Amino acid sequence: MIFESHAHYDDRQFDVDREDLLRVLPSKNVGIVVNVGADMESSASSVALAQSYDYIYAAVGVHPDEVESMDAACIDRLRQMAQDPRVLAIGEIGLDYFRKEGHACKDTQKYWFRQQLDLAVELEKPFIIHSRDAAEDTMEILQEFGKAHPDIKHPGVIHCYSYSPEMAKEYIAMGYYIGIGGVVTFKNAKKLVETAKEIPLERILVETDSPYLCPEPNRGKRNDSSQIRYVIDKIAAIRGILPEEVEKQTEINARNMYGLLQ
Repeated sequence: MIFESHAHYDDRQFDVDREDLLRVLPSKNVGIVVNVGADMESSASSVALAQSYDYIYAAVGVHPDEVESMDAACIDRLRQMAQDPRVLAIGEIGLDYFRKEGHACKDTQKYWFRQQLDLAVELEKPFIIHSRDAAEDTMEILQEFGKAHPDIKHPGVIHCYSYSPEMAKEYIAMGYYIGIGGVVTFKNAKKLVETAKEIPLERILVETDSPYLCPEPNRGKRNDSSQIRYVIDKIAAIRGILPEEVEKQTEINARNMYGLLQ
């Protein structure tokens, strides 16, 4: 069974056929999907989806691109949403320095990143980290977090990992999982291919980030969780093992991180 650790089925790109698509995913060997919030509205939509489909769970949180309008009331609302038993994590949260115009400044991003990390600790939930062009600051904040909370064994996942294998190993030593999606199939994904080869299989989660980052051979099209088989096949080929082994171990990994044990 495939455990899809990160998708966004509340996205408007699915408005035309969401129900039809979600209804057939289990027949394509997708057993569990975690639908991840990116702002207050999508967090609420994620909870609603999780309440509507027995194989969908939710994460609630505000993406760094969306934190400019956050206030204390947003944290209270996220806290409230996270009381739902189908909410498994806080996310996606983190830092994104790729876009500079019209987005929150670095200090604002860091502040709300820390606030949402604190919320995850309070609620005893793992978190889903988004980090783009912000390697140093993300590592610094998570190192600070680790020193403050040394007893947390499975703090979360670095989603859509894009940095070096060496940094991935640092995160793994801190207890994190590494999220690998469609980018690993791209021809220019040398660092990610090396990461997928070098890190323990026991620390990899597979994801699509649907509707984004569709893998080869369908790159550029709308992504969905049925495409995750290409990610699994690529990781298996990189490591010289069977796809079934990747599928089985990444399901175990995701269940461990999200606390969704059988």
